[in-house]
Amino acid sequence: MSLDDLTEDVQSAYGDIGEEVAVSLDRETRNELAFLTAALGPDATDDLVQRAVHVLFQTAVETGRVDFHLRQGYDVTYDEYLSGMTYDEMTGAPEPQDNGDRRYQF
Repeated sequence: MSLDDLTEDVQSAYGDIGEEVAVSLDRETRNELAFLTAALGPDATDDLVQRAVHVLFQTAVETGRVDFHLRQGYDVTYDEYLSGMTYDEMTGAPEPQDNGDRRYQF
């Protein structure tokens, strides 16, 4: 997978999500959402869910979990995604040659 694959997958997921998402809540989540609604007093529970997604996203980026998963699935980082270029492309490093099985020969 590559940076282009990630970009296509993000765009596809964005289109699939649409404007609203129906989410079923388990008992624990419903209780926590009710508590946060009472404590923080937002206009709607939707506001809290939006904040929760923002916090989860920020935490995943700051802790490196996003980069870990992106590196495994797409061989890129979040910074590379944001810039639209891999680090090798940014630094002008030459493209690795495909030597097939030669890299294992001595």
